[in-house]
Amino acid sequence: MTEPTGTTPASGNTTVSGEVVEKIAAAAARTVPGVADLGGDVSRFFNSVLDKVGLDTVGDASRGVSAEVKEGTVTVNIVVVLAVGTVVAEVTSAVQQKVTEAVESYGLRVLGVNVNVDDIAI
Repeated sequence: MTEPTGTTPASGNTTVSGEVVEKIAAAAARTVPGVADLGGDVSRFFNSVLDKVGLDTVGDASRGVSAEVKEGTVTVNIVVVLAVGTVVAEVTSAVQQKVTEAVESYGLRVLGVNVNVDDIAI
């Protein structure tokens, strides 16, 4: 396929916000077997309150995830709740791998994925 003559590709910059990266990372982390939930105690408490008043999807997309985006590179921090009986090192390694793959599929370079295990779901 050839490009029409007389046209040039558009130029400019593309930026990806931290919020977008947080949503990508949260979605990827939720797919890992052994991850029961995302977020620390306080965020899960507020989420349960929102659920009770009918706002059950507010804040869920990126809860427990923060991302720092600088010049096409990303560092992601994730707070997870593990399912009881899971091996911490296996689950956190799988979270790091899935999140890295997901974020890099959008053309960003991941510098690190830091996983904080906050609780065990019983």
